[in-house]
Amino acid sequence: MRTLREVPRTVWLLAAGTFVNMVVSVGFVYLFLYLTGPRGLGVGEAGLLSGAGGVGLVAGNFTGGWYGDRLGHRRVLLASAAASGLLLAAVPVLPTTALFLTLPLCEYASGVQRAANSALVAAIVPEGARRPAFAVVRAAANGGFTVGPVLGALVATRFSYDWLYVADGLGSLALACWTARVVPAHGIRRVRKGHDAGGVWPQLRARPAVLVLLAAIVVIDVVYRQQYSTFPVFLADHGMDTRLYGSLLAVNGGVLLCLELPTALALRRRSPLPVVGCGLLLVAAGFGALLLGAATTTAVVAMTLLTLGELLYKTTATAYVADQAPEHVQGRFQSLYAGVSISGMVLAAPLGGALYAAAPELLWPLCTAFGAAAGCAVLAAGRLRTPARGQRGDRHPTPEHAAEPAPGA
Repeated sequence: MRTLREVPRTVWLLAAGTFVNMVVSVGFVYLFLYLTGPRGLGVGEAGLLSGAGGVGLVAGNFTGGWYGDRLGHRRVLLASAAASGLLLAAVPVLPTTALFLTLPLCEYASGVQRAANSALVAAIVPEGARRPAFAVVRAAANGGFTVGPVLGALVATRFSYDWLYVADGLGSLALACWTARVVPAHGIRRVRKGHDAGGVWPQLRARPAVLVLLAAIVVIDVVYRQQYSTFPVFLADHGMDTRLYGSLLAVNGGVLLCLELPTALALRRRSPLPVVGCGLLLVAAGFGALLLGAATTTAVVAMTLLTLGELLYKTTATAYVADQAPEHVQGRFQSLYAGVSISGMVLAAPLGGALYAAAPELLWPLCTAFGAAAGCAVLAAGRLRTPARGQRGDRHPTPEHAAEPAPGA
């Protein structure tokens, strides 16, 4: 508990805003139903529009940190949350054709917001103390998302799907207002840029372990997100209905909500890459459990292992990337991690679906093999050189620098 008390108050307030925002940010959960129902689109058109939104989300995650490093993470978070909120709130009154532009823009702004939020936490919390801080924010997000879909289903069925998008938009606008209030512009110091600061790629090349981690996260995210695409199909094909799948997801969310923060606190002093590597191996083992046969027991074991793997790797990897980033490229490091960490949203379903359709017996062995390879690569990356703290190219503010305007001012 002492470690939790050391998490800055600003982070707790940001987490509170994240919780509330996640409770109402469920429009994407019901997007396909909204498009094929009230909007009257065919399955193909709805799939195309949903896919375009996913591409926008990934693109926003990859680019949000670039904006933050130049304009300030606070400012970018406020602007992206406000833009996303205005666009989402307008969805019910827009013609259907306009959604092909509006929804990808909404998702792009949401992706920028996600990357900016991570970079803002990294800017607030000093190196070495970030794992508990990121765990607090993730716990708030998981808690909100545990409640949100249930409330969203009630709103959609008793009132209208339109109200989901109005609430989603208002939630993003409220998050912008809340962040502006709880994160003062003078609370984040801007790092003065110099001619020797260097761009992001030289900094990454100097940190080969980070490059290995980023590549491994792409692989594991494609594997991990099979639980949302081919896994339920696999269950249905073997006589296990949607109720079992829903129960498994509920267990996943509940375990994350209860154990992710305590786990991060318990392991905070452990070297991060071994923790991440073990988490990836547990994800691989989860799909490996399905090789034992299609049954309720193996499905439960698989989901348990996937959840334990997520507990270990997601918070730890986020904090590791933040700790390795020089200050002048903190946003770009976070943006790269944010992008690769959701790459499976675009890649998992088409790759897994194509393989399951062509050779279903190969899907779980390949998921297990690729997941294990990713885990072993991260474990081995712990032996790669990492710049010492004084050699990282960090540009810590000097007394002169400390008088500079904050990035979000």
